[in-house]
Amino acid sequence: MAYYSVLDVSPTDDAWIPDYLPTANERVVAHGGKYIARTTSHEQVEGETQEAGLRIIIEWPSKEAAQAFMADEAYAPHLAARTAGSVSHHYLIKGKDDLA
Repeated sequence: MAYYSVLDVSPTDDAWIPDYLPTANERVVAHGGKYIARTTSHEQVEGETQEAGLRIIIEWPSKEAAQAFMADEAYAPHLAARTAGSVSHHYLIKGKDDLA
């Protein structure tokens, strides 16, 4: 079953970004992920304002693939850099409709 990573990322320091992108792109693909959206073009249409510089959606073939990406040793230093240089929230969402 598909899973989706949904992230909002607001950089507080841009220094990590140039090194982060090539490795993150490579490791997402290596774990079967596919970027659905990576954009600064977004608007909130409901709820209390939650600012974010960037919104990201990644489709994964399984929960295990998403977790393997997050645990990937090659990605770990880049994850640490992103975490230190941004305010980020990452949600892992199961691709199913519980209300259907």
